[in-house]
Amino acid sequence: DHPLYYVSIDYGTMNPTSMGLWRIYNGVAYRTKEYYYDGRKERHQKTDNEYYDDLERFVGDLSIQSIVVDPSAASFITLMRRRGKFSIRKAVNDVLPGIRTTAAYLNAGKILIHESCESLISEVGLYSWDEKANGDAVIKEHDHACDDMRYFVMTILRRQLKGEI
Repeated sequence: DHPLYYVSIDYGTMNPTSMGLWRIYNGVAYRTKEYYYDGRKERHQKTDNEYYDDLERFVGDLSIQSIVVDPSAASFITLMRRRGKFSIRKAVNDVLPGIRTTAAYLNAGKILIHESCESLISEVGLYSWDEKANGDAVIKEHDHACDDMRYFVMTILRRQLKGEI
């Protein structure tokens, strides 16, 4: 059994862009490294081309099964498809089922996060429900790495591990 590699991306123009590199091996998904860029904080907004170049550097020589991207990132998806190097999939973006499913996999030990993935680790600790909302809703801040993880879980992992939770 050889490992399969995937990348999940939450793409932001004004908001941060977060990318996670995932390795699935023996029924467990490992987030082995991450990329996180906040244009506001850096006071420089990157272009689609710059993000694509960053993506290529991020994955290096690894053979990537597919890249799962925030479905609202239309221009970035178009650019990646035109470049033709990677298989691109628009992410399943069902927020509440995605949060529940991701939590179930985390609790079952089916998702492990390398200690270098500081943005995701920090965000998981900050992720919170909106007490003022009518019904279940999350506060939409400090959630970009969590969103890219949710995209990976809902689009790839639950299909790879169907029936294991």
